[in-house]
Amino acid sequence: MGESQPHILKELELNIVREAPPTVYYIPDFITEREEAYLLQQVYNAPKPKWTQLSGRRLQNWGGLPHPKGMLAESLPNWLQKYAEKISDLGAFAGKTANHVLVNEYNPGEGIMPHEDGPLYFPTVTTISLGSHTLLDFYHPISTGQDNEEVPQTEENRFLLSLLVEPRSLLILRDDMYLRFLHGIRPVTQDTVTDKVANLHTTGAKARDSLSRATRVSLTIRHVPKVIKTGLLLGRRK
Repeated sequence: MGESQPHILKELELNIVREAPPTVYYIPDFITEREEAYLLQQVYNAPKPKWTQLSGRRLQNWGGLPHPKGMLAESLPNWLQKYAEKISDLGAFAGKTANHVLVNEYNPGEGIMPHEDGPLYFPTVTTISLGSHTLLDFYHPISTGQDNEEVPQTEENRFLLSLLVEPRSLLILRDDMYLRFLHGIRPVTQDTVTDKVANLHTTGAKARDSLSRATRVSLTIRHVPKVIKTGLLLGRRK
C-alpha cells in the first residue's frame, strides 16, 4: 500500500519502506546529535521513582496510564511534548496529537518478547531511538487454525523480517505491521545484519555487518484516544 493516505505528509511517503508489508516509514537522522544528547540528559534527570524496573529493561511512563476505561491524562513535559507535536504534524496519527510516551532503556543483552501493542492506542506506533541501534524483529502470530498443525510454531518459523533502527531515527508502524504482526527485540549484545533487514538500503549498514549494541533508550510516542480529564473526576465521590 504505497498510495497516499489522508493526513500523511509527503515527507513520510518519501520514507516508506517498500520492502515491508504495509506500512513502515523510516526516517534516519530525524533528530540531531545535539537533540539526542539533550533528550538522554532529560531521561536520566527524571526522578528515580519515575523508573519502573521490568525483567529485561526499565521504563518511564509519561502522559498517564492507558486503561480500557480511559487514561487519566497528564501533561507531557516540554521536552517530550515538542517531539509528540513534531511527529503528529507529519500526519502520523491522522490529524490527532500524540499524548503518551513510553521511555524504554535497553542495556546490551536486553530485549523484549514478541508482542503487539494492543487496542488501547490509536493503531500507529512511532519510535525515536537514542544512544544505540537495535534490530526490531517481526513475526507472524501463532496460528490457531488447523492448517499449520504439522509445522512447529517456533519464533524461527514465524519470523517475517527485521528493521535496523539506528540512533536518532524515527520509525513509524501502522496498518498490517501494527495490527497483524508481532514485534520484539532479541536479548543479544551483537547483531548480524542479513538480507532480511527490510530497510537496509536506507541505513548506513551492509549485509553481514556485525553491530555491537550499546545502551539504547527509545521514546515510544503514541496517541491514546480514550482519556479522562482530571477535572471530570472532581465531585464524583459521594
